[in-house]
Amino acid sequence: MSIHVRTRINGQAQEFLCEPDQSALQVLRDTLGLTGSKEGCNSGDCGACSVLLDGTLVCACLVLGAELEGRSLATIEGIAEGGRLHPVQQKLLEHNALQCGICIPGIVVAAKALLDHDPDPDETAVRYWLAGNLCRCTGYDKIIRAVLDAAATMRASGGAP
Repeated sequence: MSIHVRTRINGQAQEFLCEPDQSALQVLRDTLGLTGSKEGCNSGDCGACSVLLDGTLVCACLVLGAELEGRSLATIEGIAEGGRLHPVQQKLLEHNALQCGICIPGIVVAAKALLDHDPDPDETAVRYWLAGNLCRCTGYDKIIRAVLDAAATMRASGGAP
């Protein structure tokens, strides 16, 4: 029996049908065509599917699609504004902190959540907030530097992305 869900995704009202055991990640990718959130481990260990659910950082693979009823979800597709990259995205590019790209959507969402919470994080805070995001390619240093640079850029511009 399918479940009818009404929610907001990236600021837009959405309605969909899902099965009781279907994850939010499956709904995003397979039903709604939002393929930016990546499927890595499907057990909440890699962070590739990180999203913001009512402003809280969660792994979409651990949330049921039906749990989105009446809630607000932000995915990687909603991070850039009007075609303008978020400072985290821009700084990841500038610092060459990208390689295969599987982890990057989750890292961007986690970094945005951090900067929303703490606009002036130190390196320890960045490492803590990104600890749930596994990257097998970059070695993390460039990612950490990019997030710190994005924080500085956002503070210099009054906090706006």
